[in-house]
Amino acid sequence: MSTKPDDTTIAAWIGLSRAQRVATAGIEARLKAAGFPPLAWYDALWELERAGGEGLRPFELERALLFEQYNLSRLIDRLEKAGLVVRRACPNDKRGQVLAITPEGLKLRCEMWGVYAPAIEAAVGAKLDAEEAKVLAGLLAKLAITSA
Repeated sequence: MSTKPDDTTIAAWIGLSRAQRVATAGIEARLKAAGFPPLAWYDALWELERAGGEGLRPFELERALLFEQYNLSRLIDRLEKAGLVVRRACPNDKRGQVLAITPEGLKLRCEMWGVYAPAIEAAVGAKLDAEEAKVLAGLLAKLAITSA
């Protein structure tokens, strides 16, 4: 196994990193301009909505998030303070907690989607045709596979 990537692999890495940074910055700017909180809030609320009434343990939420969240406990505190999530005792582990989205959190998540969806379209859909998007999705899925 080579320890150094070839020029094509380096170019792919640079392109991937730049594209992610540009797309995320554009989405964050649109959310901010619309008066919404950061994308990390949407991401957390979406995962909690998907979990349903059972909610998620904090470590499960961290695993599910699309974006790195190095300070998940602060994010959860902010979401709870805003009335968007609730913490409950974990039924299987009384020392643990379960997080669940509130009706207010669901409402905010839906409102944010009204800005987020067109931002995704502008960042990706407007630049790639359907076949290109399908190929890119497949390639990125391949890169996202981690070894256990």
